[in-house]
Amino acid sequence: MKNIYTVLFTICSSLLLISCYEESINIENEPIPYESIGGFENSDAIANDNLIVKLNFENDFNDLKNNFTNPTGSNLSFGLGIKGYSYLGSNTQNRYALFDASAEVTTLKSFTISFWMNSTNTVDPATPGQGKGAQGIFSIVRPTEFWGSLNLFLENPDANFPDRIRLKLDMTNTRTGVIWSNQGMIVNIDNAINKWTHVVLSYDGSTSKIAAYLNGQQAPNISGFPYAPATGVVGSTTLYADNPGGIDNPNNAPKYGDFLMSGTNGKVVLGTHQFETDPSQNNVGQQDWATSYVGLLDEFRLYKTALSDNEVRSLYLLEKDNR
Repeated sequence: MKNIYTVLFTICSSLLLISCYEESINIENEPIPYESIGGFENSDAIANDNLIVKLNFENDFNDLKNNFTNPTGSNLSFGLGIKGYSYLGSNTQNRYALFDASAEVTTLKSFTISFWMNSTNTVDPATPGQGKGAQGIFSIVRPTEFWGSLNLFLENPDANFPDRIRLKLDMTNTRTGVIWSNQGMIVNIDNAINKWTHVVLSYDGSTSKIAAYLNGQQAPNISGFPYAPATGVVGSTTLYADNPGGIDNPNNAPKYGDFLMSGTNGKVVLGTHQFETDPSQNNVGQQDWATSYVGLLDEFRLYKTALSDNEVRSLYLLEKDNR
């Protein structure tokens, strides 16, 4: 009889344990949260109220913020990106996307452009052809002017630095009192050919500071503004409305101030210059020294503010972490 009680006790104990186990696995446990980076849980939390364009290129050209609309283009294609898919340029086909842009885009006073780039170097256009020369990346169209209001492109190569990509930001400020209206900078990117590189370019209208970042850090060598020293500048510089006489502004020139675009028509081009589309978006026509972008682009963002150092670093790390 004692053995029967022992067996019954064992069976009951086993059933109780099984019931407790099943109950525990049916409880919905809270997911373990990611560790925040720079105070942010994901990339979209960074300056979210000021993010006006977000292109993921997940087999489409939809702007998740709806400020680039009605995408059309030529020979559009996609490749593998830093996150999912990416925009894929070509050295054999003229490729680009054309959008309608909202007033949020054409009334920027300050801005940040952020994207991932995986690019070959530019090719000397001694013999003109697709894929040779300065490669257009982005332009806010001005149909009656040679250049758009805001332009981003890869400059022609520097023979002295074969491993250097020369990324140029060009802007035209039509605000009253700005004599030197057309300015910008060149970001000299070394040892990044055929590698994914996170690029952030910003302009702060309240301070007149133009800045560049590579992989979350201040770019080590920016140049291309009229008073840049031969060795280049790290990270940022101040733009002036007239001749400053040098980087320390010995002429006491006024600052460049709020960015103001004029003559835009609500169109933007991604993947080439405004004059390299077919037909051209201005009255100039295609140029032998210019071409559409050849490499890969991913996670293109446009903000209506200049991001801080912490925000830029956090954006890089979070997007790299696929967040």
